[in-house]
Amino acid sequence: MDEKKVILKIQNLSKDFKIKSRKLSEKPQILHALSNVSLDVYEGETLGIIGESGCGKSTFGKCLVQLHKPTSGTLEYKGENILGLKGKELKKIKKDIQMVFQDPFSSLDPRMTAGKLVEEPMIAHKVLDSKKERSERALELLKTVGLDIQHVHRYPHEFSGGQRQRINIARALSLNPKLIVCDEPVSALDVSIQAQVLNLFNKLQKEYGLTYVFISHDLSVIKHISDRIAIMYLGSIVEICEAGKLYRNPLHPYTKALLSSIPPESPLEKRERIVLKGEIPSPIGEQKGCPLAGRCEFCQERCKQEKPELKEITDKHKVACFLYKD
Repeated sequence: MDEKKVILKIQNLSKDFKIKSRKLSEKPQILHALSNVSLDVYEGETLGIIGESGCGKSTFGKCLVQLHKPTSGTLEYKGENILGLKGKELKKIKKDIQMVFQDPFSSLDPRMTAGKLVEEPMIAHKVLDSKKERSERALELLKTVGLDIQHVHRYPHEFSGGQRQRINIARALSLNPKLIVCDEPVSALDVSIQAQVLNLFNKLQKEYGLTYVFISHDLSVIKHISDRIAIMYLGSIVEICEAGKLYRNPLHPYTKALLSSIPPESPLEKRERIVLKGEIPSPIGEQKGCPLAGRCEFCQERCKQEKPELKEITDKHKVACFLYKD
């Protein structure tokens, strides 16, 4: 990845939410959704983010497009910290960084036709001046994602789930973005439709030179589409490396347990299932030690007191675990 440019540099990104108590006399508690996440996203790659439900991966995606304002940290897009930007400057950046959401129906206005839905971002960002140009561009984009002229005047309820997600992808493309954050974009779709939409993502990446941050809980989806994979657990990145290497040689105990849950490809393949025992720690309140300490068979006393940093163990393979020496 050294030859590729860093398009997005994320450093110590944290996001906390205040949870108000029912008793007015008590102070609100703090939920730590993200805890000092640091990683680079390279131009033209697909970076997969995977973890179990509630690990903070969707919050991470929303922080990247600034639907959530991070509590601390920096987010550098092409060398500029964009977290402090406002008004026109922020609007300009949002053209370059778009998002495709999980639910293809709730992210579309039911009162607007497919053509108008694709035109809407262009109007908001003043991409094209005339109504005719916008209509032509909307039709062009709908064709690009596998729809055609017969779909332009239909409303969201008249489409299937896969077709709705194609409209969302067309909306994201309407602003000519450089980076698209995909938050579980195929999880609400049938398996056969998932493959079609994933192939569409790959096709568009080649045609438009796009960069993806692809968030999912599905191990097979992430393996299929990603160049690199980051494993997230309880708001922290615990391991990151190239996709093939991660599946061949996982290092972190959590990654090993996660990958062991993949069903064997054939009856002859033998795979030992690693089961993590114990309760997942609460993200509310003071966070101390490694987040996996209470469930890890290799837990040491140090793990309960200190949180391991994400460090490079082998070439381009980073792990946050005290099992591996500095």
